[in-house]
Amino acid sequence: MKIKKILVPTDFSEGARPAMDYAISLAKDYKAGLCILHVIQELTVTPGWYEGVIPMESLYMSIEEGATGEMDRLMSETDLPDVEKVISRGYPAAEILRTAQERGVDLIVIGTHGRSGVDHLLFGSTAEKVVRQAPCPVLTVRISPSNT
Repeated sequence: MKIKKILVPTDFSEGARPAMDYAISLAKDYKAGLCILHVIQELTVTPGWYEGVIPMESLYMSIEEGATGEMDRLMSETDLPDVEKVISRGYPAAEILRTAQERGVDLIVIGTHGRSGVDHLLFGSTAEKVVRQAPCPVLTVRISPSNT
């Protein structure tokens, strides 16, 4: 099996860190490139009294600036020669799948938050959607019980 490019989506949460560690380790072992993806979730706009108080584009730019800083921090923690950062806007599962397809990745390493019950029913699971629809193998990494 050849692994030349690994995609690791991150939301910068505690649950995403173990997946990042696995992805970095695998990239080193396989001498593969690493693509770190952060998806800025589409914000729901509800017309109302506050409309126009904070222009949506300004809000997105602010979120993107913060994400860029976090991505730079993550990239500085790795000594891999081939690391790419991607920040996109949309729905996380769809953007992860699109990025994997466009960049021809060989493996996706994604963290799970271990939601269950009502949370899982209401919000679904990004990792689950990615596993079911990915164009390549997916390694899911669960947050360790000691960190929950």
